[in-house]
Amino acid sequence: MSFPAKSLPELLSFLDGQAEPRIVIDADFRIVAANRAYSREFAQGRPLAGRHCYEVSHHFTVPCDQAGESCPLRMSQESAQAHRVLHLHHTPRGEEHVDVETTPIRNQQGDIAYFVETLRVVKHASSLPAAAGLVGRSPSFNRMLALVMRVAPTDAAVLLLGETGTGKELVAQLLHEAGKRAAGPFVAVDCSGLTESLFESELFGYEKGAFTGANHRKIGLVESASGGTLFLDEVGDIPLPLQVKLLRLLETGTYRRVGGVETLRSDFRLVCATHRELQAMVERESFRRDLYHRISTFPIAVPSLAERVEDIPLLADSFVKRVAGERGLRLSAAARAALRQRRYSGNIRELRNLIERASILADGDEIAPAHFDMDAAIDLPTPPASAGSAFVVEEPLALDELEKRYLGWVLQKFGGDRKSLAARLKVGTRTLYRKLQSAGRPAPR
Repeated sequence: MSFPAKSLPELLSFLDGQAEPRIVIDADFRIVAANRAYSREFAQGRPLAGRHCYEVSHHFTVPCDQAGESCPLRMSQESAQAHRVLHLHHTPRGEEHVDVETTPIRNQQGDIAYFVETLRVVKHASSLPAAAGLVGRSPSFNRMLALVMRVAPTDAAVLLLGETGTGKELVAQLLHEAGKRAAGPFVAVDCSGLTESLFESELFGYEKGAFTGANHRKIGLVESASGGTLFLDEVGDIPLPLQVKLLRLLETGTYRRVGGVETLRSDFRLVCATHRELQAMVERESFRRDLYHRISTFPIAVPSLAERVEDIPLLADSFVKRVAGERGLRLSAAARAALRQRRYSGNIRELRNLIERASILADGDEIAPAHFDMDAAIDLPTPPASAGSAFVVEEPLALDELEKRYLGWVLQKFGGDRKSLAARLKVGTRTLYRKLQSAGRPAPR
């Protein structure tokens, strides 16, 4: 199982010339050597040889798989193949998302002698409060990010699936920036509400004189996206007649401007997104099956905020940085707790709106729970109830008379069946029935 001594320096010399951080590890997780890029990114001024990889990257005292993480070296040992995972690693800048790939190195006898670990820091997502871009460190966020980083370097069509407000456009931008076409344009198209004529003219452009008001040639978004990424947001909202035109573009890579005869070609990376259940739409025949398979080569689920509750404080701190600028605003501990307890039907977009509103309402340097409630924050007086809707007594009454009048008001104001009315009054249905009979009021069924 030995590795030729003369070969190891050659391997290390080769790795030292690589731009990506790389280390050579033995089967006991000990670092044999590191290239310059790894030393610069992860050593933090300390010697590396002989230390365990998990000690340097995670500050663990045991291998990753014994500390609740997936371990690419362990997987490579078991399968004798290369393996990739996404981890949070310690760097001089704090914890960062790192794409880790472990590759076995064999000796002359064909046995595995060492492993080369390659690390690629994900620059487009942060595990710390950030002024821009994707932010998260929860397991569901990391699973999504791992899939994004796997497919980003390819030209595969990606379909982003998730609820409204989960940040699908930010994920699409990450796919573009981490891909081979990052130097090209990123063109986003909102497909919701587009009519057939508007869809064609926006997507494909038009020639001068193609229709009334077409006083000049217009370049379409497909042409603008050539060499880059075309992002079709809410692709599930495209009507069936327009789906045929989109399918033809995707299958042939060709199109014609409205009013034109020349066949044009555009080369772009396709990313689509939708909050709709496209597979169910395919079964109902409201979305073309062939188009669905064309756009969903690599589907990625973008988690809702309910699936990444542990990210709420991190996201909230990021939004405070983004909306408060140099003001030095911060969230109180009570505000953080209140944010975690809320339900967000609008997901991350709703959380951002809440933080922005609170930052406007907060006069000091700290956001409190009251600032999330606009009426409470600005101390608005409660509007008086109108005489026609409120239960009012103008003089002291005997308690049994007060109860009779109140029951009459409740019946007139709210109605409903006996069971639901009893539940609102927090009494049993039989008790309510007796009280209504005593008051001379008809009991609801």
